Amino acid sequence: MTVPSDFTVGRLKNRPQFLAVRKGEQRRGRYILLEVLDRGEPDTPPRAGFTVTKKHGNAVERNRMRRRLKEAVRLHAGFAMKPGHDYVIVGRRDVLTAPFKKLVTQLTERVEAGPKKEGSEAPRSRKV
Repeated sequence: MTVPSDFTVGRLKNRPQFLAVRKGEQRRGRYILLEVLDRGEPDTPPRAGFTVTKKHGNAVERNRMRRRLKEAVRLHAGFAMKPGHDYVIVGRRDVLTAPFKKLVTQLTERVEAGPKKEGSEAPRSRKV
């Protein structure tokens, strides 16, 4: 796979940017929760933010989880990210022990997965 030399993934750096992405779509996985927001700016590079909550360990463990996620995005998943989109990757405890290859595979699958198809607006029939 050839990658353009000028390809980079931007970073989400402040709280309002992270909160804005929460209004977008959520894609759940075993190791991560991926939140995606289409900014409507197809000419801008994608941006990614990383977060791990305090319930998943002490500072050393949380930083290790974040570093693993950043490296997975840098090496593989970043190339699947669409221009003009923001991604927030919320790490779960299993990120620490997951084989890196599986972590990368799941992250890439979640990034490439499109929005879920909405069901029809018609109410479901219920048997009473």
